[in-house]
Amino acid sequence: MFALFEEAGKFQAGRVLSEAEASSQIELDSGKRVKVKAANVLLKFDKPAPADLVREAQALASSIELELAWEFAPEEEFGFADLARDYFSDKATLAQQAGALFRLFEAPHYFRRAGKGRFRKAPAEIVQQALAAIEKKKAVQAQIEGWAADLVAGSCPPAIREQLYKILFKPDKNAPEYKAVVEASRKAQAAPLDLLQKAGAIDSAYQFHWKRFLFENFPKGTAFPPLQAPAIGDELPLADVQAFSIDDSSTTEIDDALSVQGLGTGTVTVGIHIAAPGLAVQPATAIDNVARQRLSTVYMPGYKITMLPDEVVQAYTLLEGRDCPAVSLYASFDEETLALKDTQTRLERVPIAHNLRHDQLDGAVTEDWLLDPSIENETGPQPPSGLREPLSFLYRLARQLKAQREIVRGKPENFNRPDYNFRLVGNDGAEPVGNETVQISVRRRGAPLDLIVAEAMILANSSWGNWLHELGVPGIYRSQASLAPGVKVRMGTKAAPHAGIGVKSYAWSTSPLRRYTDLVNQWQIIAAARHGKTAALAAPFKPKDAELFSIISGFDAAYSAYNGYQAGMERFWTLTHIRQQGITELTATMFREGLARADELPLVLGVLGGNELPRGARVRVKLGAIDEITLDVHGTVIERLDAAPEAATEDEGGDDEEAAGPIAIAVDVNEAEAGAPADNQPS
Repeated sequence: MFALFEEAGKFQAGRVLSEAEASSQIELDSGKRVKVKAANVLLKFDKPAPADLVREAQALASSIELELAWEFAPEEEFGFADLARDYFSDKATLAQQAGALFRLFEAPHYFRRAGKGRFRKAPAEIVQQALAAIEKKKAVQAQIEGWAADLVAGSCPPAIREQLYKILFKPDKNAPEYKAVVEASRKAQAAPLDLLQKAGAIDSAYQFHWKRFLFENFPKGTAFPPLQAPAIGDELPLADVQAFSIDDSSTTEIDDALSVQGLGTGTVTVGIHIAAPGLAVQPATAIDNVARQRLSTVYMPGYKITMLPDEVVQAYTLLEGRDCPAVSLYASFDEETLALKDTQTRLERVPIAHNLRHDQLDGAVTEDWLLDPSIENETGPQPPSGLREPLSFLYRLARQLKAQREIVRGKPENFNRPDYNFRLVGNDGAEPVGNETVQISVRRRGAPLDLIVAEAMILANSSWGNWLHELGVPGIYRSQASLAPGVKVRMGTKAAPHAGIGVKSYAWSTSPLRRYTDLVNQWQIIAAARHGKTAALAAPFKPKDAELFSIISGFDAAYSAYNGYQAGMERFWTLTHIRQQGITELTATMFREGLARADELPLVLGVLGGNELPRGARVRVKLGAIDEITLDVHGTVIERLDAAPEAATEDEGGDDEEAAGPIAIAVDVNEAEAGAPADNQPS
């Protein structure tokens, strides 16, 4: 005797070897023996052979019209044999009964299963909905197959082009566009990105990188909601100084300025004046919400996405010719020994006499000009009259402060690599399109004006960090336990040494218009300036405040993403420059196994033939093909240019944010604290 049974949603038939009240032993055609519950046995028969019955039943099942069967079916619950007798004849054969069973089982949208071969027909409205859904699914599948065919043929359907970045980077795996790309990749035996490139989905390599960045970090776009900068309500005293800022010509967010008083008196007071949006913008307001969402200005060659809208920035920026609200640190030094005597913090209005632009003045404000009063540099733009002595003192002080930090670090800061400036010809600050001519120029790290700003900002950030700690006011600190390899810079709410910079504590506070951590710390500093020893009770953020940890977490992620994009865009424009200039060979220096750094461009690349060369070996490299989508280029060593290279002396300490890697990161000089580790450099 044979039996037809259902097991895990599949119908099988075989010879009954034994039967019990609750189960049977059945042998399948394959020889496998299975134990089947009695409730799962649906038909018992002596002939035909099980395989023949299943084959004939499947053929009959496909011939049953579901709509007609549904019409024949009774309203009450019924068995499959009942339907077979209604549909075929009152003497329905075993194969017809089995065929009805198969057909009923595979059509849950027409017939609901009621257990052990029994069914109940679905209501008419449910059937119609199910049929519509089935038709829709068929149409979607046909669309998927059509899109996949177009992709394989080298044409990108508009629907897939519109979803390009979502498909590649944050896919909805149930979306038809994604399924079409997967199907086409399988058929073409190509990676999705390669397939989409060949199909013309990516018109511009620059736009690919730009739109991917926006998709991942600014999904709602970069436009600001309507915002109005609140006025500062405090009656602030007017400082008796004439301050000046030092920035790049493209800088609009002027966060910091300097002043010098008391030259020739034996005690010189240096003022470090920081723009004070924190006096007007308060936590949890509309402007704060925007700043906290963005967390930092995003820099890239030729363009930037600001943390705050321009109308807000212009309300608080330290603009020449205005008395600007500021948080000022006054540091008094012995004029001869340069020993620090005292520091004071004041909330005040500061007259900004000059906005100096280092890219215009670097040629005139040289080390010799600053240290030797008899030297006159008459080439190029000159600094305003009366600033030579203040700048000379600030440069002498900066060198002293740097030397003191190096003692704490335990090693000098030897930055041998230059900084690179990118200029997109004709761009004028507008959003690039990707076909601009790019010019790359070299700027020596540690130029005098850079060093002046750098050391002043380090002094302010470390002094304010120490002061907040002494008052018990929490802040956002950056620390590094040691200069040992692999020890990274970390962010936290407690003061701790920063070995890479060589200070007791370090709290970013000098760029409140461009970094959200600095705005947060400014709120805390303002509370300290107003309330002194009771500041911990009055500060917006209290000790162990969970909000501070949330800000740190969000800032870390955003800052890393922004830095990564800046680095990627600088590499993109470097590769574009190589292509535009027709550069096929360049000189480079080996710095890791198989990796070389170009001597005159911000480019690191893998090179064949370099694995056996020592670090510091200078070579000539022949460049291979450039891929502006993957930002990849490789080279081949064709000549060694030195016989016995010296080991590189490049500084190994400092922030992990500028570890030697495949991409050189240039920075906005406004706070590119030249000569200091990369932790002092903005995004």
